[in-house]
Amino acid sequence: MAVNVETLEKLERKITLTLPATVIQSEVDSRLKRLARTVKMDGFRPGKVPMSVVAQRYGYSVHYEVMNDKVGEAFAAAANEAKLRVAGQPRITEKEEAPEGELAFDAVFEVFPEVKMGDLAGVEVEKLSAEVTDAAIDKTVEILRKQRRTFAQRPADAGAQEGDRVTVDFEGKIDGEPFQGGKAEDFQFLVGEGQMLKEFEGAVRGMKTGESKTFPLAFPADYHGKDVAGKQADFMVTVKKIEAANLPEVNEALAKSLGIADGTVEALRADIRKNLEREVKFRLLSKNKQAAMDALVSKAELDLPKSSIQSEVDRMIEGARADLKQRGIKDADKVPVPDDLFRPQAERRVRLGLVVAELVRTNNLQAKPEQIKQHVEELAASYEKPADVVRWYYSDNRRLAEVEAIVIENNVTEFVLSKGKVVDKAVSFDELMGQQDQ
Repeated sequence: MAVNVETLEKLERKITLTLPATVIQSEVDSRLKRLARTVKMDGFRPGKVPMSVVAQRYGYSVHYEVMNDKVGEAFAAAANEAKLRVAGQPRITEKEEAPEGELAFDAVFEVFPEVKMGDLAGVEVEKLSAEVTDAAIDKTVEILRKQRRTFAQRPADAGAQEGDRVTVDFEGKIDGEPFQGGKAEDFQFLVGEGQMLKEFEGAVRGMKTGESKTFPLAFPADYHGKDVAGKQADFMVTVKKIEAANLPEVNEALAKSLGIADGTVEALRADIRKNLEREVKFRLLSKNKQAAMDALVSKAELDLPKSSIQSEVDRMIEGARADLKQRGIKDADKVPVPDDLFRPQAERRVRLGLVVAELVRTNNLQAKPEQIKQHVEELAASYEKPADVVRWYYSDNRRLAEVEAIVIENNVTEFVLSKGKVVDKAVSFDELMGQQDQ
């Protein structure tokens, strides 16, 4: 039977469904009979409740369930018959007028759009490259040394220097009044590590144990404590203890403490290089993937299903509330989160998802089992027992689905880079990792 599909606007469609009233009533009767066999009601033995009583108590809810089921089945059959790719859930309303002996419903819904892909040949895609240098390895070695440093108390007449750990009491006042978070006792920080504002560090640098000092401090306008941001405070600080840092030597003992089997410095540096190269590879892949996806979206024309965008907005709001809850925010599930906050990002995600799906379908870019296996093994390589991690991924279809999605994105990235006009750009290790030399 041909299904009449009416176009309302862009992606919105409407079809009318009709169901014989006898089909609905027959299913309602059937379900009520099954219910009567097991239902328990005061004054009746199990299975002996009269049908009239069962119908009076449960008739409405059973009728509602049957209507939902049958209309849902009719909609699925009609959509399938018309070869429609339905986006989201249909809005179904019963019509007042219907042929005799039948019930009629209007189903309004959206369909997935046709994606028109432009030619990728002319689009510029920036492809980053980076190398792990000896300087990057040196910096990592220094971080590892700092993580294992020990501290020894300095003599009383020694001033606080760069890298020292100082223990202080302090109190700050604004216009002569104390403020929240402006006072602490036995507070420790490392000089020159950026834990405190520069004026505070500058005041403490050179001070000796037992010494006190008063100094002005201007809080930056973008300071995280909004009550004091942009304001001028006066601080009094007393140094109670100064400890010098002792960093371990770069030798076999350090290598062994870091789990290097043969305990040589060369093997330590080789292990660091291997780990950094793995991180660089994943970081480059992520950056280049972003550039390829941006290029892809720029060459695609399509309308976006409102229902898909709303679903994505709802999902993102749910994620935001879960994040707030994890941070200990009370009643996080009731915090009002406006849709508009996430709508632009949701629109981009939906657009990208539809474009990627179309490219994968038309160019056979699905993830192959060997690609998934290779990616899992790469992810597992940085762990102590890679085989256990591989088994962990393969023991859960959801985890494998996440890996499959990443592999598909990688395939799409390679496809775009193979078709587009690639602009190679070498970046430093620090640029790529988002670090700045201190």
